[in-house]
Amino acid sequence: MPDRRSFITNLAGLAAAGYLPGAFAQAAPGTESTFARIKRTKVLRIGGIRGQAPYYNKDLVTGEWVGFMIDFAKSVAASLNVKLEVLETTWGNSVLDLQTRKIDIFFGLNPTPARRETVGFSEPLFRNAFTIVAKKGFTPKTWEELNNPGVKIAVDIGSSHDQMISRVCPKATIVRLEKADDATLALQTGRVDAQVLVWLLSLNVLKKNPSLGTMIVPMPLEATSTNIGVPKEEDKAWLEYINKWIEQERASGKVKATVLSNLQKLSGVKPEDVPPQIPL
Repeated sequence: MPDRRSFITNLAGLAAAGYLPGAFAQAAPGTESTFARIKRTKVLRIGGIRGQAPYYNKDLVTGEWVGFMIDFAKSVAASLNVKLEVLETTWGNSVLDLQTRKIDIFFGLNPTPARRETVGFSEPLFRNAFTIVAKKGFTPKTWEELNNPGVKIAVDIGSSHDQMISRVCPKATIVRLEKADDATLALQTGRVDAQVLVWLLSLNVLKKNPSLGTMIVPMPLEATSTNIGVPKEEDKAWLEYINKWIEQERASGKVKATVLSNLQKLSGVKPEDVPPQIPL
């Protein structure tokens, strides 16, 4: 039988790798806290996702990272007077990167119950309303109008779009495809009547292909929160610092300004293109 020290060492290793849920996925006792490490090294490590403008994007020539999530990260780094280091990841790997402490922070996570078991979450950075990109001539005003077996709606499988429409429109014919781009193609080729996307992505898609259809914000408003993920640990100093930063950014109007400026710069979407009922 292994001794107690070996057992604890193995348990901590499994927790760090994300194999153990809940409290066991937190840092092992004695591990340096995230905030302490950032202050010691003077480096803030964030995850970035290539090709996800206006959220994230990496210039293939210069290697420069841009996007409103990058701008938010720069703001946090500047407030701490530390260097910003962007490590490439994916939406799917970002939680594991936080669990294994490869990164200190990730911008743009939705706090699902499963994720809360292994990752710490900030207060909402902003609310991201769900919309549809509807084919020409299709003009529903409510989600209830979409909740019909005769209405075909495309979503990327397993996404927040999929989860929302499954809950709100269970009677609709939901066409689940691997990627959001596949769902857009289904709309473009007439296989479906609409695609569900959060408003940022809807405007982005329509700016690239105006002939695709129109963006509609069905009522009542359905929205998901966009939060910041951090490593889950007993020391809450880092999470508290991030929540204070969010409070200050929102109070000063910088969150809205940062999102809208990147939309215009990276996607050509102007502030006046955003429907007034969209919260931000």
